Amino acid sequence: MKTQRIPQNGLLTVDRDRLWNSLMEQGKIGETDKGGLNRQALTDLDRQVRELFMKWGKEAGCEVSIDQIGNIFVRRPGVDNSLPPVMTGSHIDTQPTGGKFDGCFGVMAGLESIRRMNDLGIKTRAPVEVVAWTNEEGCRFPPCMMGSGVFTGEFELESTLAICDAGGISVGEALTKIGFAGEKPVPGHQVGAYFEAHIEQGPVLEDAEKTIGVVIGALGQKWFDLSIQGVESHAGPTPMSLRHDAGLVAAELITFVNRTALEYAPHGRGTVGCLDLFPGSRNVIPGQVNMTVDFRHLEADALDAMVTGLKVKIAELEELHGVQISLAPTADFAPLYFADKCVSYVRDAAEALGFGHMDIVSGAGHDAIFLAEKAPAGMIFVPCEGGISHNEMERADADDLAAGASVLLNALINAAGIEEAK
Repeated sequence: MKTQRIPQNGLLTVDRDRLWNSLMEQGKIGETDKGGLNRQALTDLDRQVRELFMKWGKEAGCEVSIDQIGNIFVRRPGVDNSLPPVMTGSHIDTQPTGGKFDGCFGVMAGLESIRRMNDLGIKTRAPVEVVAWTNEEGCRFPPCMMGSGVFTGEFELESTLAICDAGGISVGEALTKIGFAGEKPVPGHQVGAYFEAHIEQGPVLEDAEKTIGVVIGALGQKWFDLSIQGVESHAGPTPMSLRHDAGLVAAELITFVNRTALEYAPHGRGTVGCLDLFPGSRNVIPGQVNMTVDFRHLEADALDAMVTGLKVKIAELEELHGVQISLAPTADFAPLYFADKCVSYVRDAAEALGFGHMDIVSGAGHDAIFLAEKAPAGMIFVPCEGGISHNEMERADADDLAAGASVLLNALINAAGIEEAK
Protein backbone atom coordinates (compact mmCIF):
# COMPACT_ATOMS: atom_id res chain seq x y z
CA MET A 1 0.00 0.00 0.00
CA LYS A 2 1.28 3.44 -0.89
CA THR A 3 1.99 5.55 2.17
CA GLN A 4 -0.40 8.47 2.51
CA ARG A 5 0.80 11.90 3.54
CA ILE A 6 0.11 13.26 6.98
CA PRO A 7 -2.32 16.20 6.64
CA GLN A 8 -0.55 19.56 6.76
CA ASN A 9 -2.69 20.67 9.69
CA GLY A 10 -1.46 17.65 11.65
CA LEU A 11 -5.00 16.47 12.42
CA LEU A 12 -5.43 12.75 11.98
CA THR A 13 -8.68 10.88 11.54
CA VAL A 14 -9.41 7.18 11.21
CA ASP A 15 -11.04 5.34 8.34
CA ARG A 16 -14.70 5.44 9.38
CA ASP A 17 -15.88 2.66 7.10
CA ARG A 18 -13.01 0.30 7.94
CA LEU A 19 -13.69 0.75 11.65
CA TRP A 20 -17.41 0.11 11.18
CA ASN A 21 -16.81 -2.92 8.98
CA SER A 22 -14.45 -4.42 11.55
CA LEU A 23 -17.05 -3.94 14.26
CA MET A 24 -19.70 -5.58 12.12
CA GLU A 25 -17.40 -8.46 11.11
CA GLN A 26 -16.48 -9.31 14.70
CA GLY A 27 -20.17 -8.84 15.56
CA LYS A 28 -21.10 -11.87 13.47
CA ILE A 29 -19.41 -14.14 16.03
CA GLY A 30 -22.03 -14.93 18.66
CA GLU A 31 -24.71 -12.77 17.05
CA THR A 32 -28.19 -13.17 18.55
CA ASP A 33 -31.55 -13.12 16.80
CA LYS A 34 -32.12 -9.57 18.08
CA GLY A 35 -28.85 -8.33 16.61
CA GLY A 36 -26.85 -8.32 19.82
CA LEU A 37 -24.12 -10.67 21.05
CA ASN A 38 -23.86 -13.64 23.39
CA ARG A 39 -20.11 -14.23 23.48
CA GLN A 40 -19.23 -15.05 27.02
CA ALA A 41 -15.66 -15.32 28.23
CA LEU A 42 -13.58 -18.40 27.37
CA THR A 43 -16.26 -20.07 25.27
CA ASP A 44 -15.68 -21.34 21.75
CA LEU A 45 -17.23 -18.13 20.41
CA ASP A 46 -14.73 -16.16 22.46
CA ARG A 47 -11.98 -18.29 20.90
CA GLN A 48 -13.21 -17.41 17.42
CA VAL A 49 -13.20 -13.65 17.97
CA ARG A 50 -9.82 -13.85 19.71
CA GLU A 51 -8.36 -15.60 16.69
CA LEU A 52 -9.87 -12.98 14.38
CA PHE A 53 -8.33 -10.16 16.43
CA MET A 54 -4.93 -11.86 16.36
CA LYS A 55 -5.19 -12.39 12.59
CA TRP A 56 -5.97 -8.72 12.03
CA GLY A 57 -3.11 -7.70 14.32
CA LYS A 58 -0.59 -9.82 12.42
CA GLU A 59 -1.87 -8.48 9.10
CA ALA A 60 -1.16 -4.98 10.46
CA GLY A 61 2.48 -5.99 11.00
CA CYS A 62 2.23 -6.33 14.77
CA GLU A 63 3.78 -8.74 17.24
CA VAL A 64 1.17 -10.83 19.06
CA SER A 65 1.55 -12.38 22.52
CA ILE A 66 -0.72 -13.98 25.14
CA ASP A 67 -0.20 -13.94 28.89
CA GLN A 68 -1.05 -16.54 31.53
CA ILE A 69 -4.60 -15.25 32.06
CA GLY A 70 -5.27 -15.13 28.30
CA ASN A 71 -4.91 -11.39 27.67
CA ILE A 72 -3.93 -10.76 24.04
CA PHE A 73 -1.35 -8.07 23.21
CA VAL A 74 -0.95 -6.74 19.66
CA ARG A 75 2.17 -4.56 19.58
CA ARG A 76 3.25 -2.16 16.83
CA PRO A 77 7.01 -1.61 17.22
CA GLY A 78 8.33 1.87 17.91
CA VAL A 79 11.59 3.58 17.00
CA ASP A 80 12.83 2.83 20.53
CA ASN A 81 11.43 -0.51 21.64
CA SER A 82 13.17 -0.23 25.01
CA LEU A 83 10.45 2.26 25.95
CA PRO A 84 7.31 0.90 27.63
CA PRO A 85 4.41 0.71 25.18
CA VAL A 86 1.58 3.18 25.06
CA MET A 87 -1.36 0.83 25.43
CA THR A 88 -5.01 0.93 24.46
CA GLY A 89 -7.76 -1.65 24.44
CA SER A 90 -10.79 -3.08 26.16
CA HIS A 91 -12.59 -6.45 25.95
CA ILE A 92 -14.30 -8.65 23.37
CA ASP A 93 -16.29 -10.91 25.70
CA THR A 94 -19.94 -9.95 26.23
CA GLN A 95 -22.92 -10.36 28.48
CA PRO A 96 -25.40 -13.15 27.60
CA THR A 97 -27.62 -10.46 26.10
CA GLY A 98 -24.94 -7.96 25.15
CA GLY A 99 -24.38 -5.55 22.29
CA LYS A 100 -21.80 -5.19 19.53
CA PHE A 101 -20.09 -2.10 20.91
CA ASP A 102 -19.51 -2.53 24.67
CA GLY A 103 -15.80 -3.30 24.96
CA CYS A 104 -15.52 -4.33 21.31
CA PHE A 105 -15.37 -0.68 20.20
CA GLY A 106 -12.30 -0.05 22.36
CA VAL A 107 -10.41 -2.99 20.87
CA MET A 108 -11.40 -2.21 17.28
CA ALA A 109 -10.66 1.51 17.76
CA GLY A 110 -7.16 0.57 18.93
CA LEU A 111 -6.67 -1.72 15.94
CA GLU A 112 -7.96 0.97 13.56
CA SER A 113 -5.51 3.46 15.11
CA ILE A 114 -2.63 1.11 14.29
CA ARG A 115 -3.95 0.55 10.77
CA ARG A 116 -4.18 4.31 10.26
CA MET A 117 -0.63 4.83 11.49
CA ASN A 118 0.42 2.26 8.90
CA ASP A 119 -1.55 4.08 6.18
CA LEU A 120 0.21 7.34 6.97
CA GLY A 121 3.68 5.88 7.50
CA ILE A 122 3.78 7.18 11.06
CA LYS A 123 6.61 6.00 13.28
CA THR A 124 6.14 6.43 17.01
CA ARG A 125 9.05 6.62 19.42
CA ALA A 126 7.48 4.18 21.85
CA PRO A 127 5.66 1.02 20.78
CA VAL A 128 1.86 1.17 20.58
CA GLU A 129 0.01 -1.84 21.93
CA VAL A 130 -3.63 -2.91 21.66
CA VAL A 131 -4.89 -5.34 24.28
CA ALA A 132 -7.99 -7.49 24.51
CA TRP A 133 -8.53 -8.18 28.21
CA THR A 134 -9.85 -11.55 29.36
CA ASN A 135 -13.29 -11.75 31.00
CA GLU A 136 -14.06 -8.11 31.66
CA GLU A 137 -17.76 -8.83 32.04
CA GLY A 138 -17.48 -11.44 34.79
CA CYS A 139 -20.85 -12.99 33.92
CA ARG A 140 -19.49 -16.53 33.49
CA PHE A 141 -16.52 -16.34 35.86
CA PRO A 142 -16.62 -13.74 38.65
CA PRO A 143 -15.15 -11.23 39.26
CA CYS A 144 -15.38 -8.73 36.43
CA MET A 145 -12.24 -7.10 34.98
CA MET A 146 -10.42 -10.38 35.60
CA GLY A 147 -7.72 -10.10 32.93
CA SER A 148 -6.68 -6.55 33.75
CA GLY A 149 -6.86 -7.39 37.45
CA VAL A 150 -4.35 -10.22 37.07
CA PHE A 151 -2.16 -8.15 34.73
CA THR A 152 -1.90 -5.33 37.27
CA GLY A 153 -1.49 -7.63 40.28
CA GLU A 154 -4.88 -6.77 41.79
CA PHE A 155 -5.83 -10.47 41.53
CA GLU A 156 -3.53 -13.43 42.17
CA LEU A 157 -3.05 -15.74 39.19
CA GLU A 158 -3.42 -19.18 40.76
CA SER A 159 -6.56 -18.41 42.74
CA THR A 160 -8.09 -16.73 39.67
CA LEU A 161 -7.36 -19.75 37.47
CA ALA A 162 -9.18 -21.91 40.05
CA ILE A 163 -12.45 -19.95 39.87
CA CYS A 164 -15.27 -22.09 38.44
CA ASP A 165 -18.37 -21.29 36.44
CA ALA A 166 -21.84 -22.65 37.26
CA GLY A 167 -20.97 -25.91 35.49
CA GLY A 168 -17.83 -26.50 37.54
CA ILE A 169 -15.36 -25.58 34.77
CA SER A 170 -12.41 -23.56 36.04
CA VAL A 171 -10.86 -20.54 34.35
CA GLY A 172 -7.66 -22.52 33.87
CA GLU A 173 -9.49 -25.41 32.25
CA ALA A 174 -11.44 -23.09 29.96
CA LEU A 175 -8.29 -21.22 28.87
CA THR A 176 -6.59 -24.51 28.01
CA LYS A 177 -9.63 -25.80 26.15
CA ILE A 178 -9.80 -22.80 23.83
CA GLY A 179 -6.01 -22.66 23.41
CA PHE A 180 -5.37 -19.36 25.17
CA ALA A 181 -3.40 -20.38 28.26
CA GLY A 182 -0.45 -18.17 27.33
CA GLU A 183 3.09 -18.10 28.66
CA LYS A 184 3.71 -14.36 29.05
CA PRO A 185 4.14 -13.85 32.82
CA VAL A 186 1.84 -11.88 35.10
CA PRO A 187 1.74 -9.40 36.71
CA GLY A 188 2.46 -7.87 33.35
CA HIS A 189 5.01 -5.63 31.69
CA GLN A 190 5.54 -1.93 32.23
CA VAL A 191 3.11 0.43 30.50
CA GLY A 192 3.93 3.99 29.46
CA ALA A 193 0.32 5.17 29.32
CA TYR A 194 -3.09 3.58 28.85
CA PHE A 195 -6.15 4.84 26.97
CA GLU A 196 -9.52 3.14 26.66
CA ALA A 197 -12.24 4.15 24.21
CA HIS A 198 -15.75 3.05 25.15
CA ILE A 199 -19.39 3.73 24.54
CA GLU A 200 -20.73 5.76 27.44
CA GLN A 201 -23.32 3.17 28.56
CA GLY A 202 -25.35 6.08 29.84
CA PRO A 203 -27.49 8.93 28.45
CA VAL A 204 -25.43 12.02 29.39
CA LEU A 205 -23.60 12.68 26.11
CA GLU A 206 -26.70 12.09 24.02
CA ASP A 207 -28.73 14.40 26.24
CA ALA A 208 -26.04 17.11 26.06
CA GLU A 209 -25.63 16.60 22.30
CA LYS A 210 -21.88 16.06 22.66
CA THR A 211 -19.79 13.63 20.61
CA ILE A 212 -16.85 13.06 22.95
CA GLY A 213 -16.81 12.45 26.67
CA VAL A 214 -13.47 13.41 28.21
CA VAL A 215 -13.45 11.02 31.15
CA ILE A 216 -11.86 12.69 34.16
CA GLY A 217 -12.39 9.85 36.61
CA ALA A 218 -14.50 6.96 37.82
CA LEU A 219 -16.96 6.77 40.67
CA GLY A 220 -15.95 4.91 43.78
CA GLN A 221 -18.23 2.03 44.64
CA LYS A 222 -19.36 0.45 47.91
CA TRP A 223 -21.66 -2.57 47.69
CA PHE A 224 -23.48 -4.30 50.53
CA ASP A 225 -25.68 -7.29 51.21
CA LEU A 226 -28.38 -6.24 53.66
CA SER A 227 -30.63 -8.61 55.62
CA ILE A 228 -33.71 -7.56 57.61
CA GLN A 229 -35.11 -9.98 60.21
CA GLY A 230 -38.66 -9.22 61.31
CA VAL A 231 -41.57 -11.54 62.16
CA GLU A 232 -43.81 -13.15 59.55
CA SER A 233 -47.42 -13.08 60.65
CA HIS A 234 -50.96 -13.31 59.28
CA ALA A 235 -51.89 -10.24 57.22
CA GLY A 236 -55.45 -10.13 58.59
CA PRO A 237 -55.41 -10.62 62.37
CA THR A 238 -52.16 -8.71 63.03
CA PRO A 239 -52.82 -4.99 63.74
CA MET A 240 -50.61 -2.49 61.92
CA SER A 241 -49.24 -1.15 65.20
CA LEU A 242 -48.03 -4.60 66.36
CA ARG A 243 -46.21 -5.69 63.22
CA HIS A 244 -42.48 -6.26 62.70
CA ASP A 245 -42.73 -5.94 58.93
CA ALA A 246 -39.40 -6.58 57.18
CA GLY A 247 -40.95 -5.58 53.85
CA LEU A 248 -41.96 -2.17 55.15
CA VAL A 249 -38.43 -1.61 56.47
CA ALA A 250 -37.04 -2.59 53.07
CA ALA A 251 -39.30 -0.04 51.40
CA GLU A 252 -38.07 2.68 53.72
CA LEU A 253 -34.47 1.73 53.02
CA ILE A 254 -35.02 1.80 49.26
CA THR A 255 -36.44 5.31 49.57
CA PHE A 256 -33.53 6.32 51.81
CA VAL A 257 -30.90 5.01 49.37
CA ASN A 258 -32.47 6.93 46.51
CA ARG A 259 -32.85 10.14 48.52
CA THR A 260 -29.26 9.93 49.75
CA ALA A 261 -27.91 9.70 46.21
CA LEU A 262 -29.94 12.75 45.20
CA GLU A 263 -28.61 14.69 48.17
CA TYR A 264 -25.07 14.01 46.99
CA ALA A 265 -25.66 15.12 43.38
CA PRO A 266 -24.29 15.33 40.76
CA HIS A 267 -22.02 12.35 41.35
CA GLY A 268 -24.06 10.43 43.92
CA ARG A 269 -25.60 7.10 42.89
CA GLY A 270 -27.74 4.78 44.99
CA THR A 271 -29.37 1.54 43.87
CA VAL A 272 -31.17 -1.42 45.41
CA GLY A 273 -30.87 -3.99 42.64
CA CYS A 274 -31.89 -7.20 44.43
CA LEU A 275 -34.84 -7.74 46.76
CA ASP A 276 -36.08 -11.06 48.14
CA LEU A 277 -39.03 -11.27 50.55
CA PHE A 278 -39.73 -14.32 52.72
CA PRO A 279 -42.03 -16.22 52.80
CA GLY A 280 -43.39 -14.57 49.64
CA SER A 281 -47.09 -15.13 50.30
CA ARG A 282 -49.68 -12.45 49.57
CA ASN A 283 -51.39 -12.79 52.96
CA VAL A 284 -48.29 -13.12 55.15
CA ILE A 285 -46.38 -10.15 56.54
CA PRO A 286 -42.77 -10.53 55.34
CA GLY A 287 -40.57 -11.78 58.16
CA GLN A 288 -37.28 -11.55 56.33
CA VAL A 289 -35.87 -9.54 53.45
CA ASN A 290 -32.53 -9.93 51.73
CA MET A 291 -31.48 -7.02 49.54
CA THR A 292 -28.48 -5.25 48.08
CA VAL A 293 -27.26 -1.65 48.28
CA ASP A 294 -24.95 -0.04 45.73
CA PHE A 295 -23.54 3.42 46.58
CA ARG A 296 -21.24 5.36 44.23
CA HIS A 297 -19.56 8.78 44.25
CA LEU A 298 -16.53 10.52 42.80
CA GLU A 299 -15.35 11.86 46.17
CA ALA A 300 -14.20 9.46 48.89
CA ASP A 301 -15.51 11.65 51.74
CA ALA A 302 -18.95 11.87 50.16
CA LEU A 303 -19.06 8.11 49.57
CA ASP A 304 -18.12 7.46 53.19
CA ALA A 305 -20.78 9.91 54.35
CA MET A 306 -23.44 8.10 52.31
CA VAL A 307 -22.52 4.82 53.99
CA THR A 308 -22.48 6.44 57.43
CA GLY A 309 -25.96 7.81 56.79
CA LEU A 310 -27.17 4.34 55.86
CA LYS A 311 -25.86 2.90 59.12
CA VAL A 312 -27.59 5.63 61.11
CA LYS A 313 -30.84 4.95 59.25
CA ILE A 314 -30.52 1.23 59.95
CA ALA A 315 -30.23 1.88 63.70
CA GLU A 316 -33.33 4.12 63.59
CA LEU A 317 -35.39 1.51 61.73
CA GLU A 318 -34.35 -1.28 64.10
CA GLU A 319 -35.62 0.78 67.03
CA LEU A 320 -38.80 1.94 65.30
CA HIS A 321 -39.94 -1.40 63.86
CA GLY A 322 -38.43 -3.93 66.27
CA VAL A 323 -36.37 -5.67 63.59
CA GLN A 324 -32.73 -6.72 63.27
CA ILE A 325 -30.70 -5.54 60.28
CA SER A 326 -27.29 -6.80 59.21
CA LEU A 327 -25.07 -5.01 56.68
CA ALA A 328 -22.21 -6.91 55.03
CA PRO A 329 -19.80 -5.22 52.56
CA THR A 330 -19.28 -7.12 49.28
CA ALA A 331 -17.24 -4.69 47.13
CA ASP A 332 -15.20 -1.56 47.74
CA PHE A 333 -13.58 0.42 44.90
CA ALA A 334 -12.04 3.78 45.73
CA PRO A 335 -12.91 6.81 43.58
CA LEU A 336 -10.40 7.47 40.85
CA TYR A 337 -9.18 10.53 38.96
CA PHE A 338 -7.39 9.78 35.70
CA ALA A 339 -3.95 11.28 35.04
CA ASP A 340 -4.05 14.97 34.08
CA LYS A 341 -1.66 14.34 31.18
CA CYS A 342 -3.85 11.63 29.63
CA VAL A 343 -7.03 13.62 30.17
CA SER A 344 -5.37 16.58 28.42
CA TYR A 345 -4.35 14.43 25.45
CA VAL A 346 -7.98 13.41 25.02
CA ARG A 347 -9.43 16.88 25.54
CA ASP A 348 -6.88 18.56 23.27
CA ALA A 349 -7.52 16.04 20.49
CA ALA A 350 -11.28 16.49 20.69
CA GLU A 351 -10.85 20.27 20.63
CA ALA A 352 -8.43 20.26 17.70
CA LEU A 353 -10.63 17.92 15.66
CA GLY A 354 -13.65 20.14 16.26
CA PHE A 355 -15.80 17.57 18.06
CA GLY A 356 -18.30 18.73 20.64
CA HIS A 357 -17.00 17.46 23.97
CA MET A 358 -17.51 17.65 27.70
CA ASP A 359 -15.84 16.39 30.85
CA ILE A 360 -17.62 13.33 32.18
CA VAL A 361 -17.28 10.76 34.96
CA SER A 362 -17.50 7.02 34.47
CA GLY A 363 -20.18 5.46 36.62
CA ALA A 364 -19.28 1.91 35.57
CA GLY A 365 -16.20 -0.21 36.13
CA HIS A 366 -13.67 -0.47 33.28
CA ASP A 367 -10.26 -2.08 32.82
CA ALA A 368 -8.80 1.44 32.80
CA ILE A 369 -9.52 1.64 36.54
CA PHE A 370 -7.01 -1.13 37.26
CA LEU A 371 -4.53 0.14 34.67
CA ALA A 372 -4.58 3.57 36.30
CA GLU A 373 -2.82 2.00 39.29
CA LYS A 374 0.03 0.89 37.00
CA ALA A 375 0.41 3.79 34.56
CA PRO A 376 -1.04 7.19 33.62
CA ALA A 377 -4.47 6.43 32.16
CA GLY A 378 -7.43 8.10 30.48
CA MET A 379 -10.69 7.21 28.78
CA ILE A 380 -12.75 8.42 25.83
CA PHE A 381 -16.54 8.05 25.76
CA VAL A 382 -18.85 8.27 22.76
CA PRO A 383 -22.67 8.30 22.92
CA CYS A 384 -24.83 5.21 22.70
CA GLU A 385 -28.46 5.42 21.71
CA GLY A 386 -30.72 6.00 24.70
CA GLY A 387 -27.82 5.21 27.02
CA ILE A 388 -28.68 1.52 26.56
CA SER A 389 -25.95 -1.06 27.09
CA HIS A 390 -25.65 -4.66 28.33
CA ASN A 391 -28.61 -5.15 26.03
CA GLU A 392 -29.06 -6.59 22.56
CA MET A 393 -30.61 -3.26 21.52
CA GLU A 394 -27.31 -1.44 22.17
CA ARG A 395 -26.63 0.99 19.32
CA ALA A 396 -23.96 3.54 18.41
CA ASP A 397 -23.57 5.85 15.42
CA ALA A 398 -20.75 5.16 12.95
CA ASP A 399 -19.75 8.84 12.85
CA ASP A 400 -19.57 9.04 16.64
CA LEU A 401 -17.48 5.87 16.80
CA ALA A 402 -15.09 7.23 14.17
CA ALA A 403 -14.82 10.49 16.12
CA GLY A 404 -13.91 8.61 19.30
CA ALA A 405 -11.37 6.48 17.46
CA SER A 406 -9.85 9.59 15.87
CA VAL A 407 -9.43 11.18 19.29
CA LEU A 408 -7.82 7.94 20.46
CA LEU A 409 -5.45 7.90 17.46
CA ASN A 410 -4.19 11.41 18.22
CA ALA A 411 -3.89 10.72 21.96
CA LEU A 412 -1.84 7.59 21.29
CA ILE A 413 0.51 9.39 18.92
CA ASN A 414 0.99 12.31 21.28
CA ALA A 415 1.70 9.97 24.20
CA ALA A 416 4.07 7.73 22.22
CA GLY A 417 5.86 10.51 20.35
CA ILE A 418 6.08 10.72 16.56
CA GLU A 419 8.73 10.62 13.88
CA GLU A 420 7.61 11.09 10.27
CA ALA A 421 8.67 8.44 7.80
CA LYS A 422 11.49 9.67 5.56
